[in-house]
Amino acid sequence: MKKVLLLGDSIRMGYQPFVQEGLRGEAEVVGPEENCRFSKYTLWGVNLWMEQLGKPDIVHWNNGLWDLHHEFPMVEALTLLPEYLENLTRIINELERTGAVIIFATTTPVNPIGRGRSNAEIDRYNEAAAALMRSRGIEVNDLNRLVKQDLAGNICEDLLHLTDSGSRQCAEQAMDVIRKYL
Repeated sequence: MKKVLLLGDSIRMGYQPFVQEGLRGEAEVVGPEENCRFSKYTLWGVNLWMEQLGKPDIVHWNNGLWDLHHEFPMVEALTLLPEYLENLTRIINELERTGAVIIFATTTPVNPIGRGRSNAEIDRYNEAAAALMRSRGIEVNDLNRLVKQDLAGNICEDLLHLTDSGSRQCAEQAMDVIRKYL
């Protein structure tokens, strides 16, 4: 049975249990117990998590919401776009050494009335990340587009995280992409 490693922030943590349940009997689905936060943190932890959880055959991964955060009175994102792309490149390099299939998930949108992040900036980072992934032959799972189809139904009252329905939809789409490689 193939091992699937899910990496990412709290959005991943929200859909991970549904992916684990949905792929039960098809794959072993694992992920860090902690939030993988921003891309530099994921770069720092990726090899530690793989050592703890075992060598994966497939990695489904995202970073972005933490990278794009503007902590008031900060005017720039925590991680500027060039650094974000450099971090993603370095994470790819670490993951490629395992021989695993890599799937990158786009950063999900936020409720536009929220503070600290904008969908325009999320879109810009997603476009740049998707271009990087295409240049490296990595499949992109567009969770952003999925969640945007019903922002009100998919984003919680906290204006950032996914509702149960949003997490289930992201899990379904993640499983569809992962199943291509099982």
